[in-house]
Amino acid sequence: MNNHVFQQVKQAGVLAVLMIDRVEHAVPLANALLAGGVRAMELTLRSDAALPALEAIRAATPEMIVGVGTVLTPEQVQAAQERGAAFLVSPGLNPRVLEAAAKIDVPFAPGIATASDIEAALEFGCKTLKYFPAELLGGLPYLRAIAAPYAHLGLEYIPLGGVKQSNLAEYLAEPLISAVGGSWLAPNQLLHEGDWGQVEDLARAAAETVKQR
Repeated sequence: MNNHVFQQVKQAGVLAVLMIDRVEHAVPLANALLAGGVRAMELTLRSDAALPALEAIRAATPEMIVGVGTVLTPEQVQAAQERGAAFLVSPGLNPRVLEAAAKIDVPFAPGIATASDIEAALEFGCKTLKYFPAELLGGLPYLRAIAAPYAHLGLEYIPLGGVKQSNLAEYLAEPLISAVGGSWLAPNQLLHEGDWGQVEDLARAAAETVKQR
Protein backbone atom coordinates (compact mmCIF):
# COMPACT_ATOMS: atom_id res chain seq x y z
CA MET A 1 0.00 0.00 0.00
CA ASN A 2 1.17 3.52 -0.86
CA ASN A 3 3.05 4.90 2.18
CA HIS A 4 4.91 7.97 0.90
CA VAL A 5 2.41 10.33 2.55
CA PHE A 6 3.17 8.80 5.92
CA GLN A 7 6.80 9.78 5.42
CA GLN A 8 5.59 13.37 5.22
CA VAL A 9 3.56 12.85 8.39
CA LYS A 10 6.67 11.44 10.06
CA GLN A 11 8.61 14.55 9.10
CA ALA A 12 5.81 16.67 10.56
CA GLY A 13 6.15 14.77 13.85
CA VAL A 14 2.72 15.56 15.25
CA LEU A 15 -0.73 14.95 13.84
CA ALA A 16 -3.59 17.12 15.08
CA VAL A 17 -6.67 14.88 15.47
CA LEU A 18 -9.81 16.96 15.18
CA MET A 19 -13.57 16.74 15.16
CA ILE A 20 -14.90 19.77 13.29
CA ASP A 21 -18.64 20.33 13.49
CA ARG A 22 -18.70 23.71 11.75
CA VAL A 23 -17.18 24.02 8.29
CA GLU A 24 -16.42 27.71 8.81
CA HIS A 25 -13.91 26.72 11.51
CA ALA A 26 -11.88 24.58 9.12
CA VAL A 27 -9.64 27.13 7.43
CA PRO A 28 -8.97 29.34 10.50
CA LEU A 29 -8.06 26.19 12.40
CA ALA A 30 -5.68 24.99 9.69
CA ASN A 31 -4.08 28.43 9.52
CA ALA A 32 -3.58 28.50 13.29
CA LEU A 33 -1.95 25.07 13.29
CA LEU A 34 0.34 26.03 10.41
CA ALA A 35 1.28 29.30 12.09
CA GLY A 36 2.32 27.28 15.15
CA GLY A 37 4.36 24.85 13.06
CA VAL A 38 2.00 21.85 12.85
CA ARG A 39 1.42 20.80 9.24
CA ALA A 40 -0.46 17.51 9.50
CA MET A 41 -4.03 16.95 10.62
CA GLU A 42 -6.66 14.23 10.74
CA LEU A 43 -10.33 15.13 10.45
CA THR A 44 -12.47 12.48 12.11
CA LEU A 45 -15.67 11.32 10.44
CA ARG A 46 -17.68 11.91 13.58
CA SER A 47 -19.52 14.90 12.15
CA ASP A 48 -21.17 15.75 8.85
CA ALA A 49 -18.81 18.71 8.52
CA ALA A 50 -15.66 16.58 8.19
CA LEU A 51 -15.57 16.06 4.43
CA PRO A 52 -16.66 19.60 3.49
CA ALA A 53 -14.01 20.85 5.94
CA LEU A 54 -11.43 18.67 4.18
CA GLU A 55 -12.26 20.28 0.84
CA ALA A 56 -12.11 23.78 2.33
CA ILE A 57 -8.70 23.18 3.92
CA ARG A 58 -7.24 21.62 0.77
CA ALA A 59 -8.38 24.62 -1.28
CA ALA A 60 -7.17 27.30 1.15
CA THR A 61 -4.04 25.72 2.66
CA PRO A 62 -2.54 23.21 0.21
CA GLU A 63 0.62 23.00 2.33
CA MET A 64 -1.35 21.26 5.10
CA ILE A 65 -1.29 17.44 4.99
CA VAL A 66 -4.93 16.54 5.60
CA GLY A 67 -6.17 13.03 6.25
CA VAL A 68 -9.43 11.53 7.41
CA GLY A 69 -9.94 9.40 10.51
CA THR A 70 -12.62 7.19 12.07
CA VAL A 71 -13.00 5.50 8.69
CA LEU A 72 -15.34 2.58 9.41
CA THR A 73 -16.84 1.51 6.07
CA PRO A 74 -15.74 0.95 2.47
CA GLU A 75 -18.12 3.71 1.45
CA GLN A 76 -16.27 6.16 3.70
CA VAL A 77 -12.98 5.11 2.12
CA GLN A 78 -14.33 6.02 -1.30
CA ALA A 79 -15.91 9.28 -0.16
CA ALA A 80 -12.76 10.48 1.62
CA GLN A 81 -10.54 9.60 -1.33
CA GLU A 82 -12.85 11.43 -3.73
CA ARG A 83 -12.70 14.55 -1.53
CA GLY A 84 -8.90 14.47 -1.64
CA ALA A 85 -7.84 12.95 1.67
CA ALA A 86 -4.05 12.48 1.74
CA PHE A 87 -4.35 9.45 4.03
CA LEU A 88 -6.93 7.48 6.01
CA VAL A 89 -6.95 6.23 9.60
CA SER A 90 -9.26 3.88 11.48
CA PRO A 91 -9.59 3.14 15.22
CA GLY A 92 -9.49 -0.61 14.58
CA LEU A 93 -8.77 -3.09 11.83
CA ASN A 94 -11.67 -3.96 9.53
CA PRO A 95 -10.62 -6.20 6.61
CA ARG A 96 -13.42 -4.87 4.37
CA VAL A 97 -12.24 -1.31 4.90
CA LEU A 98 -8.61 -2.24 4.25
CA GLU A 99 -9.58 -4.08 1.08
CA ALA A 100 -11.36 -0.98 -0.18
CA ALA A 101 -8.34 1.19 0.59
CA ALA A 102 -5.95 -1.25 -1.07
CA LYS A 103 -8.00 -1.26 -4.27
CA ILE A 104 -7.56 2.49 -4.73
CA ASP A 105 -4.04 2.58 -3.20
CA VAL A 106 -4.82 5.25 -0.62
CA PRO A 107 -2.38 5.39 2.34
CA PHE A 108 -4.13 3.78 5.31
CA ALA A 109 -3.12 3.42 8.96
CA PRO A 110 -5.39 0.90 10.69
CA GLY A 111 -5.69 0.85 14.45
CA ILE A 112 -3.82 -1.93 16.24
CA ALA A 113 -3.86 -3.09 19.86
CA THR A 114 -2.43 -6.62 19.66
CA ALA A 115 0.16 -8.67 17.79
CA SER A 116 -2.66 -10.29 15.85
CA ASP A 117 -3.77 -6.84 14.68
CA ILE A 118 -0.25 -6.14 13.44
CA GLU A 119 -0.20 -9.37 11.45
CA ALA A 120 -3.61 -8.64 9.94
CA ALA A 121 -2.39 -5.18 8.89
CA LEU A 122 0.66 -6.72 7.26
CA GLU A 123 -1.62 -8.84 5.09
CA PHE A 124 -2.75 -5.60 3.44
CA GLY A 125 0.73 -4.11 3.11
CA CYS A 126 0.28 -1.53 5.87
CA LYS A 127 3.60 -0.35 7.32
CA THR A 128 2.37 2.63 9.35
CA LEU A 129 -0.07 1.64 12.09
CA LYS A 130 -2.19 3.56 14.57
CA TYR A 131 -1.48 2.47 18.15
CA PHE A 132 -4.76 3.08 19.97
CA PRO A 133 -5.64 3.77 22.74
CA ALA A 134 -1.96 4.14 23.52
CA GLU A 135 -1.84 5.06 27.19
CA LEU A 136 -4.71 2.79 28.26
CA LEU A 137 -3.05 -0.18 26.53
CA GLY A 138 0.18 0.36 28.44
CA GLY A 139 1.99 3.11 26.61
CA LEU A 140 5.45 2.57 25.18
CA PRO A 141 6.36 -0.54 27.25
CA TYR A 142 3.40 -2.45 25.82
CA LEU A 143 4.07 -1.25 22.28
CA ARG A 144 7.71 -2.33 22.48
CA ALA A 145 6.59 -5.79 23.62
CA ILE A 146 4.05 -6.46 20.86
CA ALA A 147 6.17 -4.79 18.16
CA ALA A 148 9.35 -6.75 18.94
CA PRO A 149 8.63 -9.82 16.75
CA TYR A 150 8.13 -7.54 13.74
CA ALA A 151 11.11 -5.22 14.26
CA HIS A 152 12.85 -6.51 11.12
CA LEU A 153 9.91 -5.41 8.95
CA GLY A 154 10.39 -1.68 9.47
CA LEU A 155 6.92 -0.98 10.87
CA GLU A 156 6.19 2.42 12.40
CA TYR A 157 3.44 3.49 14.75
CA ILE A 158 1.34 6.59 15.37
CA PRO A 159 0.14 6.55 18.98
CA LEU A 160 -3.14 8.20 19.87
CA GLY A 161 -5.12 8.15 23.08
CA GLY A 162 -3.69 9.76 26.20
CA VAL A 163 -0.76 11.36 24.42
CA LYS A 164 -0.33 15.05 25.23
CA GLN A 165 2.25 17.78 25.49
CA SER A 166 3.57 16.45 28.80
CA ASN A 167 4.55 13.04 27.38
CA LEU A 168 5.08 14.02 23.74
CA ALA A 169 8.88 14.10 23.98
CA GLU A 170 8.97 10.60 25.50
CA TYR A 171 6.96 9.16 22.62
CA LEU A 172 8.92 11.01 19.95
CA ALA A 173 12.19 9.68 21.36
CA GLU A 174 11.09 6.08 20.73
CA PRO A 175 12.41 4.70 17.39
CA LEU A 176 9.17 2.80 16.80
CA ILE A 177 7.19 6.03 16.63
CA SER A 178 6.58 7.72 13.30
CA ALA A 179 4.54 10.65 14.58
CA VAL A 180 2.28 11.36 17.53
CA GLY A 181 -1.41 12.16 17.18
CA GLY A 182 -3.79 13.80 19.55
CA SER A 183 -6.66 16.16 20.13
CA TRP A 184 -4.86 18.27 22.73
CA LEU A 185 -3.64 20.58 19.95
CA ALA A 186 -7.15 21.91 19.34
CA PRO A 187 -9.61 21.00 22.13
CA ASN A 188 -13.31 21.25 21.32
CA GLN A 189 -13.76 24.19 23.63
CA LEU A 190 -11.21 26.26 21.71
CA LEU A 191 -12.89 25.34 18.42
CA HIS A 192 -16.31 26.35 19.70
CA GLU A 193 -14.89 29.64 21.00
CA GLY A 194 -12.87 30.28 17.85
CA ASP A 195 -9.77 30.84 19.98
CA TRP A 196 -7.25 30.42 17.18
CA GLY A 197 -4.51 32.20 19.11
CA GLN A 198 -4.57 29.52 21.79
CA VAL A 199 -4.55 26.80 19.15
CA GLU A 200 -1.50 28.42 17.60
CA ASP A 201 0.24 28.48 21.00
CA LEU A 202 -0.47 24.78 21.58
CA ALA A 203 0.77 23.95 18.10
CA ARG A 204 3.94 25.96 18.64
CA ALA A 205 4.73 24.11 21.87
CA ALA A 206 4.31 20.77 20.10
CA ALA A 207 6.39 21.88 17.12
CA GLU A 208 9.22 22.96 19.43
CA THR A 209 9.19 19.50 20.99
CA VAL A 210 9.39 17.91 17.55
CA LYS A 211 12.46 20.02 16.73
CA GLN A 212 14.25 18.47 19.71
CA ARG A 213 13.53 14.93 18.50
